[in-house]
Amino acid sequence: QVQLVDSGGGLVQAGGSLRLSCAASTRIFSTYTMGWFRQRPGKEREFVAVINWSSASIYYADSVKGRFTISRDNAKNTVYLQMDSLKPEDTAVYYCATKRTPWLSGTYYSVADFSSWGQGTQVTVSS
Repeated sequence: QVQLVDSGGGLVQAGGSLRLSCAASTRIFSTYTMGWFRQRPGKEREFVAVINWSSASIYYADSVKGRFTISRDNAKNTVYLQMDSLKPEDTAVYYCATKRTPWLSGTYYSVADFSSWGQGTQVTVSS
């Protein structure tokens, strides 16, 4: 139902920064909860950050708290992930996604609760 295009990944040294972007095709983007997930080689896709339609509710994985910031611009149908103080362990393919259920149903962190996914963008952090 929703097409997502994520971008902004690249190669950066430890301690550096990157900003990921995710553009959505839906005309009702402003009603969607949006999340970021990542997947490292040999591991399951894991939750990174989530933001509700109004930006009033935001949650982060413990591993990125204080370093990553999720935000959105509903007028541009775009969600962002600002990544600062990057560590080699942050190396992964990052995916944006739309939450399948209303904010108060399901969870904000489960892959199963998100219905549409971007193609992924590679982030590599060198030590």
